[in-house]
Amino acid sequence: MKKILLPICCQLLIVCCIVGQPINRKAVVLRHTVVNTRYDSLSSLSVGNGGFAFTVDVTGLQSFPEAYARGVALGTQSVWGWHSFVDTANYQFKETLKDYHQAGREVPYSVQLKQPDHVKAAVNWFRQNPHRLQLGNIGFVIRKKDGSEAGINDIKNVHQSLNLYTGEITSMFTVEDMPVRVVTLCHQQKDIIAVKIISPLLLEKRISIKLVFPYPTDAFKDVATNYRDQDRHRSSYVVREEGVVFRHQMDTSTYCVGFNCYYTAIKEQEPHHFLIALPVKDSFACTFQFSPKEQARFMPYQWVRENSQASWQQFWQSGAAIDLAGSTDPRAHELERRVVLSQYLTRIQCSNQYPPQETGLTYNSWYGRPHLEMHWWHAYHYALWGRTELLEKSLNWYSTVFDKARAIAQRQGYQGVRWQKMTDNEGRETPSSIGALLIWQEPHVISFAELCYRKHKDEQTLKKYRELVFATADFMASFAYYDTAKGRYILGKGVIPAQERFKAEETFNPTYELAYWHWALDIAQQWRQRLHLPRNKQWDDVLQKLSPLPVQGDRYLFTESGTDSYTNPEYRTDHPSVLGALGMLPRTAMVDTATMQHTFDWIWNNWSWKDTWGWDFPMTAMTATRLNRPEQAMDALLMPVQKNTYLNNGHNYQDDRLTIYLPGNGGLLTAIAMMCAGYDGCPITNPGIPKNGKWKVKWEGFEKMP
Repeated sequence: MKKILLPICCQLLIVCCIVGQPINRKAVVLRHTVVNTRYDSLSSLSVGNGGFAFTVDVTGLQSFPEAYARGVALGTQSVWGWHSFVDTANYQFKETLKDYHQAGREVPYSVQLKQPDHVKAAVNWFRQNPHRLQLGNIGFVIRKKDGSEAGINDIKNVHQSLNLYTGEITSMFTVEDMPVRVVTLCHQQKDIIAVKIISPLLLEKRISIKLVFPYPTDAFKDVATNYRDQDRHRSSYVVREEGVVFRHQMDTSTYCVGFNCYYTAIKEQEPHHFLIALPVKDSFACTFQFSPKEQARFMPYQWVRENSQASWQQFWQSGAAIDLAGSTDPRAHELERRVVLSQYLTRIQCSNQYPPQETGLTYNSWYGRPHLEMHWWHAYHYALWGRTELLEKSLNWYSTVFDKARAIAQRQGYQGVRWQKMTDNEGRETPSSIGALLIWQEPHVISFAELCYRKHKDEQTLKKYRELVFATADFMASFAYYDTAKGRYILGKGVIPAQERFKAEETFNPTYELAYWHWALDIAQQWRQRLHLPRNKQWDDVLQKLSPLPVQGDRYLFTESGTDSYTNPEYRTDHPSVLGALGMLPRTAMVDTATMQHTFDWIWNNWSWKDTWGWDFPMTAMTATRLNRPEQAMDALLMPVQKNTYLNNGHNYQDDRLTIYLPGNGGLLTAIAMMCAGYDGCPITNPGIPKNGKWKVKWEGFEKMP
């Protein structure tokens, strides 16, 4: 018998991808248990259920929120907790509108006008209201032997762990050599925090619980430490048979916190600051339920614990999984850690019925508002990880704000719906001199709907999302301006690309947006054909005559108007979004692979990577994967720069202002799915994993990317 020798590439492929052996998912998750052994304001830990999150310090509660205010803040936030300050000036949204000359006519956009003063005040009002609420601080008050209150520096011998497999934080520490053990969990369907305390300090009446209601701020960032303005809100409580209900009221916003405890002794130390005495025994368990209205039932600790354990086990045993054990590349363990923790963080912060803000449910950024261009990074990965149902939760939101999106398009003289950029749960528009002129959020809905169809492949899905797809395509086709002199459709002037370095008044035909426009309109036509409808003539006209991707030499320009893209240092910063034209998007007739190879090389060698954002690294990795450059795909994903830092708790750190950035976590998950499972038409397995023999990759459950 002849000995058959496999090609070297095939041998390496076998080493890289082990199939047929199920992954021990529990073992993978548990080897990335988060452990804190000291106070670190950037290493707070969270529990949550996707629509509610509760972030704790080293004590297992929110005992020292001010110590963490400049790190990863100790937030308590929900999808339903919003507030607006009283409008005493009768501001009108039309005061925020400014006309931009676009396609031969004046088009009104809501932007950040600064003159006159009343207009500036109106702009600020609509940017700041409504804002997401910090619902309250729940923490310990621990007395030292001399009666004084223990501070953060009195918390010694810390050993705190987050068991990702059960969603359970266990915090152990000492105060004056007295041990304290705290277990913290969150119910996975209700906004309930469960806490168990074991300590001899209970027997000495030296430990109690405080509930403090902060007042919202009008600042970009709200970290739940505004204890001023005491006369601007009201707090009260009432004792029920099974516990206590606290009520917090600010203007027209009211919500409740139910405290499950048969024993209660409560003292209001000062307005909005309640101290709860605990029973004299060595252990104590309780629950706190946050809700818009008073709840009729109180849930005990054990029920919450059982719910958390069962729900998290189900989560980890469903969908996709990846195991990098046995890899000899020294970065493998860190990559696996980031992947596991990113699944946990996006699950607790971004898996509800609304698009999330960039800092999830931890603290406010941009007043707690979601940015729809970021929704792709928050949610796209769910479908690739076999969890399409989590994507569909927030996709359904677009139908609820459809009329508001249509009103924007009508005001500006376009067909269909123009999706908001910076918004809120109700889909209201927010003034923004950049956001109002972005367009790359428009095709996202079509991307999401197509992922759902790829999963279900049924007529029900087509009918469910057809209106969203068709109305989005209607806007996109009407937004493209036909230049009779050039004989082609143009995007702009009057646009800001995803690389937010170009002036709207001068910019047209950004490369990534052109490619996205063409791809999304083509998908919309496919939806019509699947529904046995004729092709839309207007869409086809745009598809056939849309401007080609702009080229300079052997590289793509970032925008057709940006002929100095490669000479102006300013354009080497922010998002290298030109790579998204073949990375986030599949290869289409618009994209020339050789030209993208040259573009990639220049960006790789010349970009100011420190001046980017967390999702740029996975985007670059996806482009490298499609260009058959697995070594650079991995190097991009793990590039050692500050904006690509992943903290001990798994959060993607950006800078002092944005200490967490969930689009980076979501982007990482999207990239790793594509690097393993590949994409439509990909001839190999693990196209983004280096074939150097150092990577041993076992995965299961991933879906191919389009």
